[in-house]
Amino acid sequence: MKTITTRYVLICAIGLLPFAAACNRDSAEEEVQTSPPATNAPADDAVRVTEVDVGRSIGADKRINDNAATDEFRRTDTIYASVATEGNANGAALSARWTFGDGQVVDESSQTIASTGPAVTEFHISKPDGWPVGKYKVEIRLNGQMADTKEFEVK
Repeated sequence: MKTITTRYVLICAIGLLPFAAACNRDSAEEEVQTSPPATNAPADDAVRVTEVDVGRSIGADKRINDNAATDEFRRTDTIYASVATEGNANGAALSARWTFGDGQVVDESSQTIASTGPAVTEFHISKPDGWPVGKYKVEIRLNGQMADTKEFEVK
């Protein structure tokens, strides 16, 4: 009698397994459906550099003044780079690397930006005793990735 009862229970248990699995699957699907949607920001909302200008002076808006935009500088000029960005920049790192000639680093600086929309950041370099004559470049990086490069010359 014990063998028949055990077999009967085993057969019933095996027969009920698909139903138990289906019930389990339904509750897992319910969990997925009731989970909140992911909150990843769309790629269009990510911060990006939209424009880089160089010149001799900037305005209160940190943009190069109209009469000061140039790619040719005098030896005693302060050289400005104005970097326009768009998007959400919650703690983004914006940096400028200034080089001379064959890549000799003149200066490097970084700023953390936090904006929700268009913004402008400025970088500048100066050398009171005068810049050596030659070709220069400023490389703008956003979160370590190259965003733009501007070449200019000191005459």
